[in-house]
Amino acid sequence: MDFSDNGDTVSLTVNVTNTGDVAGKDVVEVYFTPPYTNGGIEKASVNLVQFAKTAQLEPGASETVSFTIDKEDFASYDSGCIKTADGGYVLEAGEYALSIRADSHTVLDSVTFTVESDVDYSANGRPSDSAVPTNQFQDYSAGNVTYLSRADGFANYAEATAAPAEEAYAMDADTLARITKKSVAYYDPTRYDDPNDEMPVTGADNGLSLADFTGKAYDDPQWEELLDQLTFDEMFNLVNLGGFQTVAMKSVGKVQTMDSDGGTGLNDWYIGVYGTSFPTAVLICQTWNTDLTYRTGEALGAEFADCEIWGWYGPGMNTHRNAFCGRNFEYYSEDGVLGGYMASAMVNGGTSNGIYAYIKHFVLNDQETNRCSFLLTYSDEQAIREIYMKPFEICVKENRDMGGAAAGYPMAVMTSFNFIGDVYCGSNPDLLNDVLRGEWGFQGMVLTDWDGSYGYQLTDDVVRGGSDLMLGFLQHESNQLTDRDSATLVKALRQAAKNIFFTTVNSGAYTRSTAGTGLSPMVKTFIAIDAGILAAVAVVEAIVIVRWRRKSKTTT
Repeated sequence: MDFSDNGDTVSLTVNVTNTGDVAGKDVVEVYFTPPYTNGGIEKASVNLVQFAKTAQLEPGASETVSFTIDKEDFASYDSGCIKTADGGYVLEAGEYALSIRADSHTVLDSVTFTVESDVDYSANGRPSDSAVPTNQFQDYSAGNVTYLSRADGFANYAEATAAPAEEAYAMDADTLARITKKSVAYYDPTRYDDPNDEMPVTGADNGLSLADFTGKAYDDPQWEELLDQLTFDEMFNLVNLGGFQTVAMKSVGKVQTMDSDGGTGLNDWYIGVYGTSFPTAVLICQTWNTDLTYRTGEALGAEFADCEIWGWYGPGMNTHRNAFCGRNFEYYSEDGVLGGYMASAMVNGGTSNGIYAYIKHFVLNDQETNRCSFLLTYSDEQAIREIYMKPFEICVKENRDMGGAAAGYPMAVMTSFNFIGDVYCGSNPDLLNDVLRGEWGFQGMVLTDWDGSYGYQLTDDVVRGGSDLMLGFLQHESNQLTDRDSATLVKALRQAAKNIFFTTVNSGAYTRSTAGTGLSPMVKTFIAIDAGILAAVAVVEAIVIVRWRRKSKTTT
């Protein structure tokens, strides 16, 4: 119906009419086509940028759907440093087409607008960024691969799609060396110590309790006083005993919290608690309905909260990279934007009930076969950012803009088993510290996938690399910390503890729980039922005994 260019945003309204003879809903899909320079920054010709589902429309009824879209969403990531020094997002000058489509091929209506000159976000970042995005993975993520390019009409198509040469199946010496030094057999923690680090205070008696930190800002200086109270052994147990829980800590009065699996709902096989099985993510995503998805998240979160299980190992939200990933049913979409907004609705619905969702598996988890066996996944950084990390970025930023944990919307992240190039995701500081926490402004805790060791999951390496919690029970040699006198290690443990504390103290474990009693409403209900049954049994037994005695006397 109308369109306006507002400078940093564009706005449009769309009129949707039901021309059929039955009631129904439809989705308005908004796509953009950016300008492309031959040999320049790679771009897809059609890109989903926003969408909205209508209400239920009776035959002949109409609805006006409105959108305001940030222009930063039309920018492309320049991983090849064509227009940037170290990589970054660029909104290139030229004509942009904005279209409403029935699908990515069928145009219903369109409009164009012009960006007069390049907008280079590599200097100050996009408005949504907390830090300036720069190349983080380019040095090790791409591998010895020819990537398809749009240049000269996809002139390298034959080369890019050709079967790999025989030698391509053998790991090169440099890659082998990088992996080996981070494996259990060859890992030397002292190699990663910083001699300039000062040993933090431990075991102080500052009289602070974690419960006093609900709602306190992440950067409040009083956190340091609280963390001073921790001992090395407490931090050691906290980060290692992360299997379906975060442990209690006496020194700061931290209560134990429970976490549970279940991509489609409460499915705690570990303690035998089960809830509603909601539709799978891929089916939910096919509705394109964020409102309904939010309500589904609310319902799921309510069941977790009723059981006082505050951590949810879900949702799965990787991008469908191919048709054969064993977890495609658990992930939303092959499109990062669609998956991102749908996952965000699900997560924010759940967190509104005080639970913290471990969005997973971060990142590039697209294979189940041999997923624990040093699975090296290669991709161009532009594709990593624009496609595979996009759902996570949208989800984190939407949660952050709602106020995050301190506003009652706590969030967590579960990493994946695979490697980006030759760096394990669970101990990748470029991924976890620079991108997740730095660029996106994430404030929460990061958990590994199941701690089976597998030769590369080392607690020492994991906490130094940006993760906070091992999803296991301290049963492996790789969980031991031999570099106890390392100030670098103790600082990493302390940071991990803070991230765990910040997430849990702003969750329902503290804002809604009866944690002081140690009993959840569900447990109290079961106890009451059991007590009632026992009382009834006692009454029946009493009646039986009285009758037996009477009968005995009569017989005598």
